[in-house]
Amino acid sequence: MDGTGGTGGTGGDDTAGTPSVRPGARPSRWRRGRVLAGCAVLTAALLALHRLVPNAGIRLGSLLETFLPWLGLAVPVLLLAGLLRRSATALVALVLPVVAWLVLFGPLLVPADGARHDLLAVQHNVADDNADPAGTARALARERPHLIALEEVTPAALPAYERVLAPGWAHHAVIGTVGLWSRYPLTDVAPVDIRPRAVEPGWSRGLRATARTPHGDLAVYVAHLPSIRLGVQGLRSGNRDESARMLGAAIEAEPVERVLLLGDLNGTVDDRGLRPLTSRLEAEGPGFALSWPAGFPVARIDQVLARTSAVVGLRALPATGSDHLPVLARIRY
Repeated sequence: MDGTGGTGGTGGDDTAGTPSVRPGARPSRWRRGRVLAGCAVLTAALLALHRLVPNAGIRLGSLLETFLPWLGLAVPVLLLAGLLRRSATALVALVLPVVAWLVLFGPLLVPADGARHDLLAVQHNVADDNADPAGTARALARERPHLIALEEVTPAALPAYERVLAPGWAHHAVIGTVGLWSRYPLTDVAPVDIRPRAVEPGWSRGLRATARTPHGDLAVYVAHLPSIRLGVQGLRSGNRDESARMLGAAIEAEPVERVLLLGDLNGTVDDRGLRPLTSRLEAEGPGFALSWPAGFPVARIDQVLARTSAVVGLRALPATGSDHLPVLARIRY
């Protein structure tokens, strides 16, 4: 019998030790779903490295940061796709965007109801076309805050706000279209110049006052920054960004140690266009408090920010006659 021709021989077949792959065999669960895994990595990168997204021209960076928390919606979509695909690689990769999202926004999920606070403040853009200013004022008054800041206060609607709020908030100041109502005496009331160069004279949307609280003086700023526009040329935020720089400079120069800013900033605190302002104030406390648009809020552009105090809780209040929701803030000295 020829020794080279038996079934146990090794000569003549140098592929005998290589596993064969059957035609049409499905790849392993670790090899499937690489595109899904790539999408998960991209989502995590956008969350963690959003500051690196260019902002020149169409302001893509600011646009991304306006809706940054909503990137979290990619996680359940990718999770479902990974399960249907039976891809272990995609499911493991999902850990990255989950961790990135929780690092950025997890603190906002902490319950704030029991947080100790010294002061309640309400911030509300009441809308210049509000058909029921008195009803709006009554809704805010029911929360019994110490401070109420309003924007888009028109001369026609001002008497209604004054009449409803007078019994509980005897001290108030209105400059241009912004106003502040307070349970505490207000002194040193003055306009704050935040008018961009491209905006016509007479535009007045900023005020500053000192509230004499039992805990000491508090410099309160009320501001309404210019609107932004989204179109075929991208996000147009030049006027708002210029106004934010001016307001940031005013707060930087503020001699009173404790500062509270209440306003419609037409941007989220993640938006880099507001960094010259928001970098001079403390991070907000728990609560997403999405405030705009009132019918289906997707972003909080109505902000309450502090210096040498802490905003320990935020929540949106029920809708009024405005296209914004009011925001209630708890502040601790």
